[in-house]
Amino acid sequence: MKAGIDSTLHPAHLSNRPMPDLIEIRRLRVSTLIGVPDEERAVCQTLLVTLRMTPSQGFAGLADDISRTIDYHAVSLEIQALAAARPRRLIETLAVEIADHLLGNHPLERVAVSIEKHILPDTECVAVHLERGR
Repeated sequence: MKAGIDSTLHPAHLSNRPMPDLIEIRRLRVSTLIGVPDEERAVCQTLLVTLRMTPSQGFAGLADDISRTIDYHAVSLEIQALAAARPRRLIETLAVEIADHLLGNHPLERVAVSIEKHILPDTECVAVHLERGR
């Protein structure tokens, strides 16, 4: 590695490590009561959730059998139910809960969660991102 270059900032395809097999659910719409002020939490909001899941087993060993992979339809329903289950103040809290749920209930090595909230004027969105692993 050249001096001054942090290899953690470079994509895996530029290093000696292969890219992991990933399952992505992009911009899943979830309805939830969320926000710091009570007035904001009083009205259901739609958030967009993106999940990048690294299964414990790579795709090559799946043998075209859904029981060997992550059922992304089931995951999407679980995340929508989790978001709707109770009010929260912070989207950061919801992101942690989603990551914990997925790692605790599915055979995943890692999960990355991004949540977009469309609340601030003059912005496309506010977003949080986190990544967790076993």
